Amino acid sequence: MTRQQSFTRIENELLPRFRKQVSEAETTGEVQKFFRHCLRDLFAQASAGRVSAADEDISLLPEGEETFRIGDRVRSAPGFAEIWEASDLPQIFTRFAEAARNRFRHLAKNPEKTEAKIRM
Repeated sequence: MTRQQSFTRIENELLPRFRKQVSEAETTGEVQKFFRHCLRDLFAQASAGRVSAADEDISLLPEGEETFRIGDRVRSAPGFAEIWEASDLPQIFTRFAEAARNRFRHLAKNPEKTEAKIRM
């Protein structure tokens, strides 16, 4: 039986800041940015710096069944598969992506309100 590594401690450290940033986001672009930055930090901490991700390596997918995408550069990095397959990172990424996706959809649905707030 293989042992699964848990990164919920890191998730719990990053979650309050992420929630605050996403809830204060005024555009869908900001939601994307906060999502990428948070998951980049999560990768760095979970891999102890062995796997690094740039902004273009992580994408929030607002539509469809998949909620996020990790780029090939990160997937092919040494140590990625080991960390990804033997941990709860996929579930953690999904939770962050679902929260970001909900805010993204809300902002996309009401662009007039968002624009009015920005102009004030």
